[in-house]
Amino acid sequence: MALTKAQKVEVLNKLKDLIKNAESIGFTSNSGLTVAEITDLRVKLREVNWTFTLAKKTLIKKAFKEVFDVEIDDSLLPGQIALVVSRDDAVSALGKVNEFRKEVKDKIEWTWAYFEWELKDAEETAQIASMPSRETLLWRLVGSLQSPLSSLARFFDAAAKELEEKWKSKVWELEGKKEEAEENKEEDKKED
Repeated sequence: MALTKAQKVEVLNKLKDLIKNAESIGFTSNSGLTVAEITDLRVKLREVNWTFTLAKKTLIKKAFKEVFDVEIDDSLLPGQIALVVSRDDAVSALGKVNEFRKEVKDKIEWTWAYFEWELKDAEETAQIASMPSRETLLWRLVGSLQSPLSSLARFFDAAAKELEEKWKSKVWELEGKKEEAEENKEEDKKED
C-alpha cells in the first residue's frame, strides 16, 4: 500500500525523532519473518529498552541525511530493512537480535550499523553484537573488584580466629599458673 505525502512526512518525523538521540542503530535485512516472529523480537528488545522499526528505504536514507548528514548507499539497504535503535546501552539489543537470529535461521541478517558515529559493515556489526552488554561488563568489574576484598576479609577472619585461639590458650595457661600460685600460697601458709 502506497503512503500519501502526509503519511510519509509523519513517518519521516518519527524516524528522525527515533534516531536523533540514539546510542546505536543496527540495520537488519528481513526476509520471510512472520508477524509472530517480529512481535517476539519486539518484546525481547523492549526488555533492554530498544525498538525494532520497519521503514521504507527512501525514508531511512532521508532521515539519516537530515539528522546525521550521512549519505547511505543503496547497497547498504538490501531487501526489507528494519532499524534496531537504542537510547541506552549501545550493545545489549544488538546481542538480543543476534540471539534471535539463531532462532529464526537466515530470516534476519545484519546489513550495517551506525555505532559511535560511524557506519559499520555487517561483519563489524555482528562482532559488536557478540560483545557483552554494558550491564554484564559492570557486573564482571564488580566481581573482579570484590574478589580481592573477599580474600582480604577471609584473611582477617582467619587471623582473628587464630588470635582468639592463642588468647584463649594463653588465658588458660595464665589461669593455670594463677591456680598453681594460689595453691603454693596455701601450702606456704600451712607450713607456717
